[in-house]
Amino acid sequence: MARRPVTLFTGQWADLPLETLCKKASEWGFDGLELACWGDHFEVDKALSNDTYCARKRELLEKYDLQLFAISNHLVGQAVCDNIDARHKSILPDYIWGDGNPAKVNQRAAEEMKNTARAAKKLGVSVVNGFTGSSIWHLIYDFPPTPKSMIEAGFQQFADRWNPILDVFQECGVKFALEVHPTEIAFDIYSAQRALEAIDNREEFGFNFDPSHLIWQGVDPAEFIRFFPNRIYHAHMKDASVTLNGRTGILASHLSFGDQRRGWDFRSVGRGGVRFEEIIRALNHARYAGPLSIEWEDSGMDREAGAREACQFVKNVDFEPSQRAFDAAFSE
Repeated sequence: MARRPVTLFTGQWADLPLETLCKKASEWGFDGLELACWGDHFEVDKALSNDTYCARKRELLEKYDLQLFAISNHLVGQAVCDNIDARHKSILPDYIWGDGNPAKVNQRAAEEMKNTARAAKKLGVSVVNGFTGSSIWHLIYDFPPTPKSMIEAGFQQFADRWNPILDVFQECGVKFALEVHPTEIAFDIYSAQRALEAIDNREEFGFNFDPSHLIWQGVDPAEFIRFFPNRIYHAHMKDASVTLNGRTGILASHLSFGDQRRGWDFRSVGRGGVRFEEIIRALNHARYAGPLSIEWEDSGMDREAGAREACQFVKNVDFEPSQRAFDAAFSE
């Protein structure tokens, strides 16, 4: 297995025109990009309505010697299962938000995710990363006491809304990779297992592995890979640090990212608590050969310096598995 390509997820860079980011990413040493479906980076509606749109995106990346393995539509995916409120308006395209009627927003978001699969096929990529949303995330603490039937209904709603979407993914030969994450139907190992069971373990649905959302919960990110070795369809390289000091709390106290009073926060890759050595070993064991995509989020660090450093860090930490036992010479 050759060295995995190191890519940059463009979601946190969508304020920049795509060509500007392509030029920067190439200079920083990235092998490719993971295009976000917002900003001008990749627009699903234009990809389907304009016959030259996808080809022009490919040509732009090739101009800067950048590869493309996946696109990501987290923001619209969030609105498929969520209980829609005013917060969603800021993350959704106007044509998905529409009049803001919650049921209609859910429906339009579901249709857009179907179209994302079609756009991915047209672009020539086989993975769409994203979120599912969840109607039951707010029930996480179990007080007032939550009947099991309410949780079961939430997973059933997820299955009812996502199975038709996944049917289109199946038709297009594209896989959906959920980024297991707070506020999603799956946020840790056991909720991810339950999500798979809800959709009868269909192959179109897997995971965009991201260690940063697991470590602060106390979940070993490498264990997630070991639990789902055949469902890792894409991998984010992202770090986080737990900063509990007797005052801070793991639930973050309603404080924004970057506030030093939080009990945890995201860090530039290699500057937090994630043990990337173990992650690479687990990915090797799972025979994951896809890209290692840096999702850069660190409120306390210059993003351009951070992205450049993170690219080199991931290239340094990645390694191929051994093809022989270290003591094989003694048995020859």
